[in-house]
Amino acid sequence: MSQELLKKAAEASMKKDVPSFEVGDTVGVHVRIVEGDKERVQVFTGTVIGRRGSGVSETFTVRRIVNNEGVERTFPIHSPKVADIEIVRHGRARRAKLYFLRGRVGKATRLREIRPPSRKDAESAEAPGDEAAEQAPDAGQGDGDES
Repeated sequence: MSQELLKKAAEASMKKDVPSFEVGDTVGVHVRIVEGDKERVQVFTGTVIGRRGSGVSETFTVRRIVNNEGVERTFPIHSPKVADIEIVRHGRARRAKLYFLRGRVGKATRLREIRPPSRKDAESAEAPGDEAAEQAPDAGQGDGDES
């Protein structure tokens, strides 16, 4: 019974519109910062080097280089301080945690980019399948006439 209550309480504080991003992606995290009585949003852009946890306690770590110094911040995904998560580019990672990037500098920290298929590629991929479907019945009718 208590597990069900905890689950309901956790679901109430979870965000509904969390984008799907993975380790290796470059993201811009819009963070709400309160200074005195003013509130502003600051963007922290970097590479996601790790994700951990699940549900309300799920967090992700973002790393970037500022003034030749590596800066890492860990953000809870469902925190009210995180206003938005914007995906800048998708990177190809073969590991679950990219902690090896801590020892790299400059161009060595780059990851290969994964690009989603463009509209032209999607249309050209669909076109041959449609033509093959149209040709198959014609070929069957032509064989029947010749016999």
